[in-house]
Amino acid sequence: MNELLAQALELMLAGMGFVFVFLILLIIATSLASKIITRYFPEPVASSAPVSKAPSAPAPSQVDAQLLSVISAAVKEYRSRHKK
Repeated sequence: MNELLAQALELMLAGMGFVFVFLILLIIATSLASKIITRYFPEPVASSAPVSKAPSAPAPSQVDAQLLSVISAAVKEYRSRHKK
């Protein structure tokens, strides 16, 4: 029984040691990859030229009446199927 417990303890320490070493190597590899990527592929510098904005959403009065009725029907159908 004492020999079995010693073997279990040895196996546990070996497993924990292996996981610890693997995680340290993983941290080193990730840090190294990050440094390599930032060195050869730096973040693009934002230009100071004004950027044209995308057109804003149409005002509620400009929404097509048919589209509004279709959306309302879809919401009503969804709510009728998913009542709590």
